[in-house]
Amino acid sequence: MSSAAEVDWVEVGTLDDIPKLGSRIIKSPDGDIALFRASDDQVFTILNRCPHKQGPLSEGILHGHRVTCPMHNWVIDLESGKATAPDVGCSPTYPIRMEGQQIYLGFSLQSQGGA
Repeated sequence: MSSAAEVDWVEVGTLDDIPKLGSRIIKSPDGDIALFRASDDQVFTILNRCPHKQGPLSEGILHGHRVTCPMHNWVIDLESGKATAPDVGCSPTYPIRMEGQQIYLGFSLQSQGGA
């Protein structure tokens, strides 16, 4: 997601809404977005589709700051959205802002049709 575009911050829940090493789905105009909570309580967001065969990343296994797709075991870095070598591909990530326990997801105003 381009940082040059203006961002609309949307409250999507609290840290406690996502289990450690778990995920939650957020519906958006871009499609389903997966929110992940790592063991260190960092939160990551990524489009809920593996770049390989569109597998549901939210159903994968979280390890560190990566998730393994449940369909074909591709490993996706949650910070960049990129598949790890030898695989090649990328799923879009979204900015996150934390205010205490509240989680805010950043949407480009451009991706929402300029709304």
